[in-house]
Amino acid sequence: MKRPDAPAARTAEPAPAPPPPGLRTFLYLTAGLTGAAVMIVEILGAKMLAPYVGTSHFVWTAQIAVTMVALAVGYYLGGRLVGTTPRLGRLYGAIVLAAAFLALSVAIKEPVVYAVLSLPLAAGSLLASVFLFFVPLCLLAVTGPFVVRVITSAVSEVGGNMGRLTAVSTIGSFVGTVAIGYVLIPLLPNSVTMYGTAVLLVVVSLVYFLGWARKASSLAAVVVIAAAGLAAGGPGIGGSRLSTAEAEEVFRANSNFGLLQVAQLHARPYRLFMTDYLIQNTYDASQGRSISMFTYMLEGLARAYAPRLDRVLCIGMGMGIVPRELARSGVSVDVVEINPAIVPVARRFFDLDPSAFHSLVFGDGRYYLNRTTQKYDAVILDAFVGDSSPSHLMSREAFQAVRRVLTPDGVLVMNTFADVTPPRDFMAASLLRTLSDVFASVKAHGVVGGNTLFVASPRATLEMLNPPSFTDVHPDALSEVREAFAGTLSISGSHGILLTDDYNPVEYYDAANREKYRRSLALSMRSR
Repeated sequence: MKRPDAPAARTAEPAPAPPPPGLRTFLYLTAGLTGAAVMIVEILGAKMLAPYVGTSHFVWTAQIAVTMVALAVGYYLGGRLVGTTPRLGRLYGAIVLAAAFLALSVAIKEPVVYAVLSLPLAAGSLLASVFLFFVPLCLLAVTGPFVVRVITSAVSEVGGNMGRLTAVSTIGSFVGTVAIGYVLIPLLPNSVTMYGTAVLLVVVSLVYFLGWARKASSLAAVVVIAAAGLAAGGPGIGGSRLSTAEAEEVFRANSNFGLLQVAQLHARPYRLFMTDYLIQNTYDASQGRSISMFTYMLEGLARAYAPRLDRVLCIGMGMGIVPRELARSGVSVDVVEINPAIVPVARRFFDLDPSAFHSLVFGDGRYYLNRTTQKYDAVILDAFVGDSSPSHLMSREAFQAVRRVLTPDGVLVMNTFADVTPPRDFMAASLLRTLSDVFASVKAHGVVGGNTLFVASPRATLEMLNPPSFTDVHPDALSEVREAFAGTLSISGSHGILLTDDYNPVEYYDAANREKYRRSLALSMRSR
């Protein structure tokens, strides 16, 4: 007999009707496309910030952290929204809002970054990433919980549906990663790719509202939001061209290793070659000569300290002036350059002729060192990514690889941004200590406040065997070159550590120096 206080039996809720096959397929497609969009935004976001804040681990840490938190919040919100009512209009409304934010980020990127540029690098890059990319990433993450709920009509289906959806979304993420890394970045400006991603998301939302929702008010709202976002972001496509009172940008192209730019000075026939606003070299087009001190020092130090120069390896080509001048004097030059996109730019604006080299290899310098069996009288290391040299080329193991390819009396000449002034000399001191662990003798040349160039050799005594010649030095660089050759810089190795492949924290400890340099560059290049 039923007890009087027993609760009445609940009426079971009817199982939700499964979506029709066409809509179900479209939902899986949506999951794949939003997964791709998330990876595009994550990777492309860091590339968009690079010209202003660099490419250090601080920037990538900020971008990855913002992405992870945004996804977590989006998954949670998606679960709450679909738990209230599984109306797909909410999902595609969120996607079109994400598209509008992405389009807007193209236009507001520069003012946002300049607004946080006065902050420390870690905080500034984090805030810029939050402001530009948190909301769209969060809205895209709503997709997963929504789709699982809508396509599931029984508890027994949850596992299978979740597995299939996760697989489709992950495949989409894979496609997005490959597309942005190998196709879109080298072929299109970052702004075009981000704007195109926004357009694709708008199209996905419109297809749903036109094909299944068919509600005039919802469609009108989507059109208005999409149009507003795309219209606001449109002026940012192509980015702001460099234009200052001193120089005008004459070339700009994206590449796998940063934004390539060439600027022409108004008052003189001088050209600047830049990667992500970082000046790689300066060139007097009327004389066909560099105006930068380090260009002459790299070649000059190799000639001064090496007993002979029959064969030289240049890691990092830049405009190609150093290997060009060596080749013109009869030296057999092998060049390793990681960025193939530099070659046509150097041909067009800086009189590069790669046929003069013995070989031009596109690839990583460390990889080449580990594989080559050739011996060199000098290795010239002038490789930069962003505002610093890659750490894997500045470790004990990297220098051991250099020593292996040097002749017994050969020399390594290395260009750096290392500051030699205490207490900002951690990088310089660490490089000196690490080089001294591998080579018998090490010296440093340069100008305080400018580039620091290290010379290292297996020889017990490192002395200038050939006096430097200043005949071909450009007048604008002559005083600095003379000063850099006149004496060696004083660096205390006790201020640094031994850098290894396993432990190389130079980027972290030298962040303040590079942050200051990067900030000054970004501000000097700001469009007026």
